[in-house]
Amino acid sequence: MSPIIALLTDFGLADAYVGIMKGVVLGICPTARLIDLTHDIQPQNVRQAAYVLLTAYRYFPPETVFLVVVDPGVGTARAPIAVETAHGRFVAPDNGVLSYVLQETPPRQTVALTEHRFHLPEISQTFHGRDIFSPVAAYLAQGTPLTAFGPPRQNLVTLPLPRLSADAGKIVGEVLHIDRFGNLISSIGRLSWEDEEHLQFSPRFGVRMDVPPALVAKACRVQIGGHPVGPIRRTYGAVPAGTVTALIGSAGQLEIGVNQGNAAEVLGMTIGDPVVLHLA
Repeated sequence: MSPIIALLTDFGLADAYVGIMKGVVLGICPTARLIDLTHDIQPQNVRQAAYVLLTAYRYFPPETVFLVVVDPGVGTARAPIAVETAHGRFVAPDNGVLSYVLQETPPRQTVALTEHRFHLPEISQTFHGRDIFSPVAAYLAQGTPLTAFGPPRQNLVTLPLPRLSADAGKIVGEVLHIDRFGNLISSIGRLSWEDEEHLQFSPRFGVRMDVPPALVAKACRVQIGGHPVGPIRRTYGAVPAGTVTALIGSAGQLEIGVNQGNAAEVLGMTIGDPVVLHLA
């Protein structure tokens, strides 16, 4: 099968940056299949990129190469790295963008990308996505072993953990992401439906918590900021149009949405605002 390279950047599509990266990859590995995860990460928003990557990687074959370029430190002392895990290989800057993924699928080996023979001949100080990350991803997809790209890299940069704690019958998190529909996706998860009434809870991001593994959805109450939301529903359509509701999103995170509306606008909430799940 042709190797898969999945791209995630903050470059947008108004400029030629993404197309140029694809051209570099195909010049080295013409059989590669290129998948666009997204290029609409907010500029320099490493945390958003880390979360989006977390929601996506598990749905790709384990030999996929993920080419992740959200790189506000381009041209500085931050290191370019490649990481091999049981569920994918990742080429990215060492700026924390892999933090959340590596909590779920720990690195088997990590290298710094110091071998210039795997880079383009001329290295720009502002476009390592073209000159370093793209050619490395292409050679990696082509079968070059990870150890050929440079020496082992230890002590990777990690993002601060999202707010997630349990106390006196409640779980406290924060708004971690707002999608294009205005859904407020919290750090509380991973949650999954066990049956029509019960939820299984397993905390993410490497956080250890002492909470019941099974929750009764209709007995729970969700609050965001100063807004009481109510119990956890199975679908947006479980409430009338225009109504705020809590539910479990496709990534297993507790989220607050509005049926056929925009929760971020309706509630005036933003990233970092507190979300509380009262367990009874």
